Amino acid sequence: MGTGKDKAGRILSIYSELMNGHIINKAEKAAVYGVTERSIQRDIDDIRDFLDQEAVEQGICNEVIYDREKKGYRLDRIYKMKLSNSEILAICKILLDSRSLKKEEMQSMLRRLVACCVPEANRKLVNELIANESYHYIEPVHGKSFLNDMWEIGQAVQQNKYIEIQYQGMKGCAKTRKLRPLAVMFSEYYFYLAAFIEDDEVRANFRVANDAFPTIYRIDRIQSLKVLDEKYSIPYADRFEEGEFRKRIQFMYGGKLRRVVFEYSGYSVEAVLDRLPTAKIIAEDSGKYTIQAEVFGDGIDMWLRSQGSMVKVME
Repeated sequence: MGTGKDKAGRILSIYSELMNGHIINKAEKAAVYGVTERSIQRDIDDIRDFLDQEAVEQGICNEVIYDREKKGYRLDRIYKMKLSNSEILAICKILLDSRSLKKEEMQSMLRRLVACCVPEANRKLVNELIANESYHYIEPVHGKSFLNDMWEIGQAVQQNKYIEIQYQGMKGCAKTRKLRPLAVMFSEYYFYLAAFIEDDEVRANFRVANDAFPTIYRIDRIQSLKVLDEKYSIPYADRFEEGEFRKRIQFMYGGKLRRVVFEYSGYSVEAVLDRLPTAKIIAEDSGKYTIQAEVFGDGIDMWLRSQGSMVKVME
């Protein structure tokens, strides 16, 4: 049996040959190094493990595959994990426009995104394309860091754990709530938590008794967070459909499920359909569209009022 030093040298030699496009035949290599074919197979498996780790850390995915035609192992070069220049530019622009994080957090995230995802030769160009917008970035007024809390909430959702928060609303003192967290969502500059309140006394004061729809909390207003050991169970058929909920809520205002019908006479009905994913055109006459949509809560009222004379509510 060879020493650890011999094995390391052998693996490096095989790795070098693979990187240079050579075919590795186990029987031939076993004869060259005076070891069994099983040893060569373990060497190849070690190289595969190294390439898997490199894919995670560097975003470059190379794979050792067996080529039946050539009766040996070769390196299949794939760069599918690297984002293209245009993709990373789009992501950076979306992040900047979201204005969802403190300036130092946003700039740090952008730097690392570019460093991890953009080929070195193109990083300078991408950085220049976002430099001005990054420099003049205006952070949200709350000025709070909440990414760690958001991650803990996300884990609680996945593990079906209750959480306890101290929450500062728009008015009054901060309140303590025990919650069954359902989802973390983003809209209009802020990250939100959708959750059910697990407190019968609090729920008794709701506008709708036994409200079947979640309450919405801005995560930056959570003053303290505790993930509890206590778990809850949800039958699969009753699981929270985050995507369906997201399509029906406007400005993250919670409330009952509603149907609205309105007439739209503005410039772009496409913008309305994009704004309200559940919207359907049910009639059209001389540039006036009758639109029906299913929505949660009162946020739709804010949007309808913002459209002025272009919208006439019918139902």
